[in-house]
Amino acid sequence: MTNVTIIDYGIGNLMSVGRAFEHVGARVTITKDPKVAVQADRLVLPGVGAFAKAMTTLESLGFTESIFRIVTQERPLLGICLGMQMLFESSEEFQLTKGLNLIPGLVKQLPTTDISGRPHKLPHINWASLIEASGSQFASPIMAGIMPGTEFYFIHSYTAYTDDQYRVADTTYGGHRLSAIVQRGTVVGSQFHPEKSGRFGLKFMSNFLTL
Repeated sequence: MTNVTIIDYGIGNLMSVGRAFEHVGARVTITKDPKVAVQADRLVLPGVGAFAKAMTTLESLGFTESIFRIVTQERPLLGICLGMQMLFESSEEFQLTKGLNLIPGLVKQLPTTDISGRPHKLPHINWASLIEASGSQFASPIMAGIMPGTEFYFIHSYTAYTDDQYRVADTTYGGHRLSAIVQRGTVVGSQFHPEKSGRFGLKFMSNFLTL
């Protein structure tokens, strides 16, 4: 049985994420202790809310060093929603705030209009289809059994802009292409909530256990 450790820093759908991983066969630990997190076989960084507050809380509790150790030792790390955004260099939400800098790129607000210039609502809350990022062809093992057009559940007002080489899958909102899944080595991020995305969300989480 694969062990998954979920960071509890007061921000995120911890129980839902934990139950989903248990459903796909993982042994789950939810921890507030960085010393436990650093021992993880696979580490999960959930998150909802504001980027700056999340980063400040993560750092104040001592989790950033645990995360860096996990990544240095090439153990898998998954960031979900805000947790994905925190993997990047920085975010422009409210003020420019440094992230974990594990994947090159910047987090910016979603466009407030569609590609025709018509206003649309923020946050983006909807089921949305995944499409192939430029050149990716869904090649990462994290996409095993998941085809283009599969829908996942999104709720976000900000999106990560990064190079094609780190984008595994995209989605669209108002015609704008957005990063949906990113990966650099054993570091993976999903902008959608896999724990709320039905059987294909569970498949994505199961794939993470095999990385």
